[in-house]
Amino acid sequence: MASKKKTAAASAAQIVQSIVYLRGHKVLLDADLATLYGVETRVLVQAVKRNVERFPEDFMFQLSGEELEVLRSQFVISNAGRGGRRYAPYAFTEQGVAMLSSVLNSPQAIAVNIEIMRAFVRLREMLTSNKELAKKLEELERKLQTHDQAITGILNAIRELMRPPEPPKKRRIGFVQTDE
Repeated sequence: MASKKKTAAASAAQIVQSIVYLRGHKVLLDADLATLYGVETRVLVQAVKRNVERFPEDFMFQLSGEELEVLRSQFVISNAGRGGRRYAPYAFTEQGVAMLSSVLNSPQAIAVNIEIMRAFVRLREMLTSNKELAKKLEELERKLQTHDQAITGILNAIRELMRPPEPPKKRRIGFVQTDE
């Protein structure tokens, strides 16, 4: 049982690392999903193409040439001219990944899909907690600024009090002659 949890935890970490942000969505690429499901990428793509009506554009989309170049520069994706892929990868949103479980109906696909859904939930929770943390930091900065201003005022008042008083002007004793 411990090994099952260890495998699930390892795959959850692998899933989170595989999630990329494209076109305003958190997505997983077909090659990463194929690796997770334990199938070849072409097998996954063929299964999707046989059931293309299940994958509208908000579930799955094919990367543009520009997006592919950006990913190539960020990650190691082989060039088509060097024996790599001949077509742009497909990106699957969270809903598309959920739909894949009905297309790839194997026990491993179901188990991996459960982990993927959990990874997306964890990612959303992390983003939410980061927003809350950022809000709290802003509030703290605002408080510190007002406190800093108050502290600066107090320090200036203390400096004024610490400054020795100017000696009073001494009056001359005696008569003062005036030229009149």
